[in-house]
Amino acid sequence: MLKRKIETYLADWKKAEDRKPLVIKGIRQCGKTYIVQKFARENYENVVYMNFILEPDKKSAFTGNIDVDTVILNLSALIPGSRFIDGKTCIILDEIQECKEARTALKSFHIDGRFDVIATGSLLGVKGYGKSKKNHEEEGQDSVPVGYETVIDMYPLDFEEFLWANGINDTVIDSVKSSFENETAVPDGIHKAMMELLYRYVIVGGLPEVVNCFLQTKNIELIYKVQRNLIAEYEEDMVKYADDADKPNIRECFESIPKQLAKENKKFQYSVVKKGGRASQYIGSIQWLEDAGIVQRCYNTSITELPLDGNAIKECFKVYTTDIGILMAMLDYGTQADILKGNLLGYKGAIFENLMADFLCKSGQKLYYFHKESGLELDFLVRFKGECVILEVKVKAGKAKSMATVLKNKNVYHVNCAIKLGQYNVGREGNVLTIPLYMGFLIQDKLTDSIIPEIDLSALVSNINKEF
Repeated sequence: MLKRKIETYLADWKKAEDRKPLVIKGIRQCGKTYIVQKFARENYENVVYMNFILEPDKKSAFTGNIDVDTVILNLSALIPGSRFIDGKTCIILDEIQECKEARTALKSFHIDGRFDVIATGSLLGVKGYGKSKKNHEEEGQDSVPVGYETVIDMYPLDFEEFLWANGINDTVIDSVKSSFENETAVPDGIHKAMMELLYRYVIVGGLPEVVNCFLQTKNIELIYKVQRNLIAEYEEDMVKYADDADKPNIRECFESIPKQLAKENKKFQYSVVKKGGRASQYIGSIQWLEDAGIVQRCYNTSITELPLDGNAIKECFKVYTTDIGILMAMLDYGTQADILKGNLLGYKGAIFENLMADFLCKSGQKLYYFHKESGLELDFLVRFKGECVILEVKVKAGKAKSMATVLKNKNVYHVNCAIKLGQYNVGREGNVLTIPLYMGFLIQDKLTDSIIPEIDLSALVSNINKEF
């Protein structure tokens, strides 16, 4: 059984008196169904479950009137033995993107308040992609009960969850976190073990079925087969949910990712997808892959300043897989063994850059980088401790010339510090913090001043009024 962080979120959601129906989005096979069913069994007297893909007949419960009494009556007839007890029943609507009327009914359930509802969807962002843009937007507006649901994203296991799965306890993880926060070296024994686990995370990734295969077999060939089967499922979705004209474009974009990351300048180029390829031909395909949770774009910024999203150049981006295991499964069989043996040459940099993207994506962060035509390029820019900070991923020891240039010219770039990740322990060289690659999952911006300071509003208003 894999321990997941979302379990804590679900427990807090249930405790909240003003909770709304919960909608959990996420890439296919990231563990949504399992974790929701487990949570419901452990916390409710009654659980009513339906999957709109496997049980399309359940859609009929939401036809016609969708007030709660009517829906409950319909479900009671469709699901023999189902019981609906006020305050003690959880209704799970799995693959809700298949039934837009069920999504609309969440408003009724929230207003009624007698039953908790959790919905999951693998393709909530792309359902209806094959329709015209106008029809898709109208359908979305009709079905999404804005203000009456809480929507959250779920990802495959992140590195910390992978450590839990491998039996690493919180005491060890807390010691690593303490070393990061206090900028002290990790003890050699822990450092060596963490690096070994990191390499395993790189080849396995965080999709639960793959992680379980790794834990049970430790067999690279079997792990690779499971990964390839999951990719085949994603490619089936591309065929099922895309417009006929776009089906080959989506798959071509997806399959070009390893080649895109192999380039020295990793900016996504449509000509790499297909000779003569243009943005107008493929931009919708990139959006489809992103909405499905398979990839995330990393945007170039016009300047190295906050807010990063406000300075992003939307037409200039790199593309990474949200889970590092997906990228590894797209590469030649045997690449996994090469990672463990340290045999990779130039492509290793692309893999570990995608690893950093995996860390950032799974902590809910957007991705940004900086590139100038002069050749100056920074791997990632993040908001960290309230500042714009450079992240440089260096598989081998070496100088990061672009990073050094930016830090030397603070009056031009307005960046004060950088974090360099590589195969070494914690250390500091001036305004550059060096950390081991496995600490990448700890780079998150924590709001320290989250409370608005107290002021005398009545006196402030009085003074303003006096001025006028």
